[in-house]
Amino acid sequence: MAGPLPLGDPAPVDGALPGDLPLDPTRALGVYLHVPFCRVRCGYCDFNTYTAGELRGATAEDYPSEAGREVRLAARVLSDAGALRAASTVFFGGGTPTLLPAGSLTRMLEDVRAHIGVEPNAEITVEANPDTVTQVVADELAAAGVTRLSIGMQSAVPHVLAALDRTHDPAAVARAVGAARGAGLAVSLDLIYGAPGESLADWAASLAQAVELTPDHVSAYALIVEDGTALARRIRRGELAAPDDDLQADMYELADRVLADAGFGWYEVSNWARDDTHRSRHNLAYWRGDDWWGVGPGAHSHVAGMRWWNVKHPAAYAQRLQSGASPAAGRERPDAAATQLERVLLTSRIREGLPLEMLDAGARRSVAGLVADGLVSGEDAVRGRVVLTLRGRLLADAVVHALAG
Repeated sequence: MAGPLPLGDPAPVDGALPGDLPLDPTRALGVYLHVPFCRVRCGYCDFNTYTAGELRGATAEDYPSEAGREVRLAARVLSDAGALRAASTVFFGGGTPTLLPAGSLTRMLEDVRAHIGVEPNAEITVEANPDTVTQVVADELAAAGVTRLSIGMQSAVPHVLAALDRTHDPAAVARAVGAARGAGLAVSLDLIYGAPGESLADWAASLAQAVELTPDHVSAYALIVEDGTALARRIRRGELAAPDDDLQADMYELADRVLADAGFGWYEVSNWARDDTHRSRHNLAYWRGDDWWGVGPGAHSHVAGMRWWNVKHPAAYAQRLQSGASPAAGRERPDAAATQLERVLLTSRIREGLPLEMLDAGARRSVAGLVADGLVSGEDAVRGRVVLTLRGRLLADAVVHALAG
């Protein structure tokens, strides 16, 4: 289960936004729909998710109605603030959204369409575990207007999946991809590298399988051991080895090479796309600091520099909404220094890089040293942008520290 929520200021009961926010109605608006249900919790996961025995007063069957209440609240709050516009992206994340019937996801999407609006060419993504995707499910999602399926492959190697507590058969990934293709959906595969016991050869096998499935997009994330997870406890007890930083660096370099050879281009440190049209527009909005409303227990939102987060448990979430109150547990408005640090942190991760004009004079002077160290592209720096090299992507935190220092 996810850790504690951030500290912040109390959120108003009605969810109203401050009247002095620098709203920009031309900025993209995304809607994130959190589906907090899983059959089992993977040992490495610290997302805000719940198995059936942990719901205590909430049900998956009632959840679409509760999410719909928040969608209507979002429409009212954004409208009152003068910031309501149609969503350019909608993203169902979790948890496992496809544990809900496709009809329930359709109902949630229709609520967004009816109350917030969805642009005609919107990117609409559903995350899915491979063993929850059938041709019928994929067809129903496509008929509802979903455009993209993000499939949690994680690995093609059984002992690696076991180390991650993943329950799907590797063969289920190919079936899920086939179903998505049959429904006309774009496909993204999500991978994790550096699991206990995973060798470079294991990782190469997973990359080869992913490439063979010809997805449109691949995400590859280094395993991070989060405090409070079952994986962290097993490592602390000495049952499993902690991830090896040097091995993870080798794995990242291998992923970049294999994916580039297969025609994928990196566009964010952990993401590669077949072409620009298959980049995750929803995630790019996060990295670029656009606006989004997060619907669901524990979901986070951001509008014009104001951030807020919802209560975590589905029962508490439902009770707030049923009483007519916002489910927001707290909010914050970062100051200029914190906002600048975040902009550097996020914008430097994407392929277009960070405009030099975004940096203060001291940070601009540090760029020459980063170029000399092979962390930043000299060619792009001459053109006025800070773009990470492959080595820079491996040491992105060091680059951010230098630029924000």
